[in-house]
Amino acid sequence: MDITPIALGTWPTPLEPAPRLSTALGLDELWFKRDDLTGLGGGGNKVRKLQYTCAQALHEGATTLVTTGAPQSNHARLTAAAAARLGLECVLVLRGDEPPAVRGNLILDRLAGARIVWAGDAPLDEVAAAQPGFVIPFGGTSAFSALGYVDCARELTAQLPDLSTVVVAVGSGGTMAGLVAALGPARVFGVDTGALPDARGTVAALLDAMGVPVKPGELQIDGSHVGAGYAELTRPVQEALSLAARTEGLFLDPTYTGRALAGLRASPPDGKVVFLHSGGLPGLFGHPAL
Repeated sequence: MDITPIALGTWPTPLEPAPRLSTALGLDELWFKRDDLTGLGGGGNKVRKLQYTCAQALHEGATTLVTTGAPQSNHARLTAAAAARLGLECVLVLRGDEPPAVRGNLILDRLAGARIVWAGDAPLDEVAAAQPGFVIPFGGTSAFSALGYVDCARELTAQLPDLSTVVVAVGSGGTMAGLVAALGPARVFGVDTGALPDARGTVAALLDAMGVPVKPGELQIDGSHVGAGYAELTRPVQEALSLAARTEGLFLDPTYTGRALAGLRASPPDGKVVFLHSGGLPGLFGHPAL
């Protein structure tokens, strides 16, 4: 696709050492790639993808961005922020019914001027398709937007050329797909968050569409931290949140980065490990178990 991404963030994001957390986890060396500091709308990994999808929307003459997600979706928040930055309207189709109290990301969605459509039990993609505007897929993920994490991998190899493993939460799959496309499956360890029924198959399909075929069995994806479901907080994740905060002053979120750290804690690799901090701080203030 011959479309140049637009600039929505601040690059490169920092790569910071985390020596106290590294010691606590028994790692040789641990670094945090601070994609929570991408600069737009509270930060997060979705900004890299939105640079591609928003460029595509503008190329097609869109005046409204439409996307879907859970009530505390970080992607929805950042789509609303990107639309505001670009002078576009934004419609967010969110799962379920309107909650009695507005918290976390929902506050920021409204501050950015997004119109929220509550889908109830209806399929999100069907409700989104009925809205006028350019529809950005779930999680902002496509083979095109995953190129944003090819960009990130190039940043990482410039910052830490001899990195051994990148640890990343796997939601809609695009972040991991982009990293694997650039670094190969042996250097990327994903932790499934339960956002999709088949994370391994989804990442493999994205890679195939990117022209980088990788067999699903070659992908390193830990599916043991989903627990009771995507929106449910598990004890290992609660412990991981506390550990990161109390050793490094780093705040993770209960759905994505908390699960990724729980996975890293359970299966620590050797060498220089990079933890991709994909953001999500506002979700802490909207999670019912916190």
